[in-house]
Amino acid sequence: MPEHGIDHLAAARLWAATKFPYLATGVFGAQVIADRGGGTVSVDESWRMRADPEVTADWTPAQLGSVLIHHVCHLLRTHGERAQGTGVRPDEAADWIRAADAEINDDLVPAGLELPGHPVLPRDLRAEDGLLAEQYFAGMRRHAGRAAGNQARSGQWLDCGSGADGIPRPGQGGDGLPRWQADLLRRQVAQDVLAHGKQPGTVPAGLLRWAQEVLSPKVNWRAVLAAELRRAVAEVSGAVDYSYRRPSRRSAVAGPVVLPALRRPVPEVAVVCDTSGSMTEDLLAMVLAEVEGLLRALGLARQVRVLACDTAVAPAQRVSSARQVELVGGGGTDMGAGIGAAAALRPRPAVTVVLTDGYTPWPAVAPKGMRVVVGLLGEGAPEAPPWTRSVRVEP
Repeated sequence: MPEHGIDHLAAARLWAATKFPYLATGVFGAQVIADRGGGTVSVDESWRMRADPEVTADWTPAQLGSVLIHHVCHLLRTHGERAQGTGVRPDEAADWIRAADAEINDDLVPAGLELPGHPVLPRDLRAEDGLLAEQYFAGMRRHAGRAAGNQARSGQWLDCGSGADGIPRPGQGGDGLPRWQADLLRRQVAQDVLAHGKQPGTVPAGLLRWAQEVLSPKVNWRAVLAAELRRAVAEVSGAVDYSYRRPSRRSAVAGPVVLPALRRPVPEVAVVCDTSGSMTEDLLAMVLAEVEGLLRALGLARQVRVLACDTAVAPAQRVSSARQVELVGGGGTDMGAGIGAAAALRPRPAVTVVLTDGYTPWPAVAPKGMRVVVGLLGEGAPEAPPWTRSVRVEP
C-alpha cells in the first residue's frame, strides 16, 4: 500500500485479527498491493490482494478489515478452482461471485462482518442459508437475472478477482504464494478455526464444517472426477484454429484468395484401464461405469476408446457402454505403456483417463498434446505424477 495507506491497512488488519482471530493467519498471510485506478479490491489465486486506495479511502478500518476477511475466505474455500470445476463461463463470473459471496456472508455477517455497501446474502438470491456456492449458482442459472439488482447495490468492490471466480484478470497472478504454501496456510487456518471452535459460540457453524472437511476430507470422488474431466475437455473444446478444409464464407469478397475458416475440434477421449492382478474387478467396473456416465453427460460417448493394460496393452476398443468393455490382462503393471498406446492412437485423444491403483511406473514427462486425468483407486494408492490431474477414488 502507499505510504499514506499503511496505517489504514494496519488498523484494518488489527480489527480483523481481533474480531475474527481464527482467520488472522490468513489475513496476515495475504499480500496487499496498491492498485491505483483499479476501481476495486480483488484477490488472485496466489494470495495477492489488489486494493485501489481511492476506493478504500473513505472506508473505516472495520469495513476494510471486513473486505480483507471476505477475500481471504474466497481463497480458503478455493472458490476460483471450484468455479473452474463448475464450468463457469466469463459471462457468468459475476453470478458466480454473488453465489460465492452468499456462501461466505451467511456465516460471517451475523458474526460481525461490516462490509461496505449491501453484502450479498442468500435471501438476496431467494435461497436458504447454509448452502454451497455451487447450489446458489445453480439456482441463479435456472432463474437468470434474478439477482441482477443486488449487484448494482453492492458496489464495485464486489468484483472479487480471479481468486473468487477463476477467470484470469490482466496483471493478476505472478509472484504470490506457490500452491503448496497456500495449501499449508489453508490447513493452518483450519486448525485455528477448530481450536477456537472448542469455545462455545465463537466460530460460525459453516466455518467449522469447512475446517473439518479440510483436515478430515470426505471427498465425493464422482464430483471431483467430473470436474477434472469437464475442465480438461473444456480446454480442448474451447480451442479454435484456422483450417483450409472448409473455406471461409468470406472468401467471396477476397477474390482469388482462399481464406481459411475457424474450426472448433470435438475432442477424442481414451480410457486406459489397469487390469493388473492387484486390481479388483468390482471397483474397476464401478469407476468405468461412472466415467461412461460422465462422458455421456459431456456429449462424448461416441468418441470413447478403451485400452486394457497390465504390462502390455490390448487393442483399443471403441465403446458406448461399459458392458462392451473386455478387461483382459492380470499380470504386472505399467501404465506408462497404456498412456503411450493412447498417445499413439489416430486420431490422437485430447484427453486420456487412466484408472489404476497407482502401483505402476509412470512416464517421466507428460505426453505432448494430450491431457491425462488419473483416477487412483482404493485407499493408500500412491500419488500420480504432478503433470497429471488426479483424483482419489474410494468405494
